[in-house]
Amino acid sequence: MTHSTTAHRQHPIGTGFTAAATTDEVLAGLDLTGTNVVVTGGHNGLGLETTRALVGAGASVTVASRDPDRAAAKLAGLERVDTGRLDLLDPKSVDAFAARYVDSGRPLHVLINNAGLMGGPLVRDARGYEAQFATNHLGHFQLTLGLLPALRGARGARVVNLTSGGHRLSGIRWDDPHFTTGYDPMGMLAYGQSKTANVLFAVELDRRLSPDGIRGYAVHPGIVVGTDLGPWRAEGEARDAWLSDEALRTMGLIDASGRPVIDPEHEKKTLPQGASTSVFAATAPALAGIGGVYLKDNDVSPLDEAPESIDFSTEQNPPATVVPHAIDPASARRLWELSERLLEGGALR
Repeated sequence: MTHSTTAHRQHPIGTGFTAAATTDEVLAGLDLTGTNVVVTGGHNGLGLETTRALVGAGASVTVASRDPDRAAAKLAGLERVDTGRLDLLDPKSVDAFAARYVDSGRPLHVLINNAGLMGGPLVRDARGYEAQFATNHLGHFQLTLGLLPALRGARGARVVNLTSGGHRLSGIRWDDPHFTTGYDPMGMLAYGQSKTANVLFAVELDRRLSPDGIRGYAVHPGIVVGTDLGPWRAEGEARDAWLSDEALRTMGLIDASGRPVIDPEHEKKTLPQGASTSVFAATAPALAGIGGVYLKDNDVSPLDEAPESIDFSTEQNPPATVVPHAIDPASARRLWELSERLLEGGALR
């Protein structure tokens, strides 16, 4: 697969949905009875809305959380939902979750790699890996590989990686992905790298596994204030606002009264609007035969072939179309191989 063929996939297909479409609108008319879904972080923010919408359409959802009891409390009242313990920074926890699911014998029709971290001071896991890369990409990479028997058992499955327009901030730092140097105070370069990794993972997963009926997608949900996305903290621990109201106003995300600005055409969305592209990727018949693409606004994103530098901390309407470094097939293969070595604990090379 050449770069040109990859790029050729990256164009809108005319789904009929808009940036303002909600989860319920995207799922209207679909019967997901008998569909098994795993959603990481499916009890907070976008993940909770994703879970709610999918079970509302008949799916059975397993929510993966560092604290399953706390997650179950947030999911109370939803039918066909169970929870399982998953700490994406702990390889043993990832393996245990995947083994439990595979051992249950249930096929897995949809895996939504939704959980994530954004920004904050430098945090490393027990392996010394930078926490945003380790959580947003590497933990989900390990989880997906562990769930492959169940995904293959579905005889037609989708893997959906939550990414961000923030992928435009950084490609993969091949020689120093864990920021032994160069970590910025807000941690946004590390976030950008992890979000690029989410897209590249979808590209390579689709190349490798589409012959098995497993398709990969990367989804930009838009910008949703109040999703609980932020720096690492212990499960249940209160998080101090890492972006002040002043910063959010500067970015055009809240108004003078502190209310979220809703402007879907410029990425600023409600929770049902933000989660809609996740459920679109997970279920839409329009994507049959299409994979390895970056989605936004409930459609395949166009490709920005000449991206300009953007300051995401001040830009009121930052672009979120995908850029070439995130869909490059050679980089996608290289990241897969690097990820396998990192899971084995091998040295970077």
